[in-house]
Amino acid sequence: MLTSIIIPTYNRLPLLQEAIYSIRSSTPEAYELIVVDNGSTDGTIEFLREQHITFVGLPGNQGFPAACNWGLRLARGEQLLLLNNDVLVAPGWLGKLRQALLSSKQIGITGPMSNFVSGRQQIEMRGNYTEMAERLGAEAAGNYEEVNRLVGFCLLFSRELMDRIGLLDERFSPGHYEDDDYCYRARQAGYRLLMVKDTFVYHHGSASFKQEGQDAVERLLARNRKLFSDKWGVDPQQFI
Repeated sequence: MLTSIIIPTYNRLPLLQEAIYSIRSSTPEAYELIVVDNGSTDGTIEFLREQHITFVGLPGNQGFPAACNWGLRLARGEQLLLLNNDVLVAPGWLGKLRQALLSSKQIGITGPMSNFVSGRQQIEMRGNYTEMAERLGAEAAGNYEEVNRLVGFCLLFSRELMDRIGLLDERFSPGHYEDDDYCYRARQAGYRLLMVKDTFVYHHGSASFKQEGQDAVERLLARNRKLFSDKWGVDPQQFI
């Protein structure tokens, strides 16, 4: 069973390199890697060519939802995984997320615990990321919790779900709340979401958005929260 790992990126090449190295060293399962570059100017394209990684090079920054959608259109896998460019994964990460996804036909999306994430997936960092992954693997083996939303820094779902509810909603570009929207649509279609409590993915945190400045990020958050509320008639904060 092939999993398509889709990574949108915008500059911050060293973080992307670390993420790809961690994937390659910690993922024995069958996967393909697709990187969607949002017009980086730091040598990202050259690196991807050197590493023979499948990529889409966009002429400018089209944002996270649009970049994800480009990758989803190219993906060949039965399972699809959206992953930020500023993460580190440890052995067992994909296998555990897949196991949770396949635990019931009703499961639509799975996501891991992390050190930097909003909502219930947040967990205190103790030790380095591999030690955290080992600790959770031992303390919470096979432990899942149903939640109302999962954060888009690492989302695993099936092609069946995507075929049913579609791609990410690009009205939320350049990003924020497109993951809340996708989770809401999945639940509206009858799927359940699982937080995989025995899996840890380290997240540096909003690497691309940090380049825009805190004031700009806060304005974007407010704008997209209103977009969600206008679209669905509910406040997305109630699902956190």
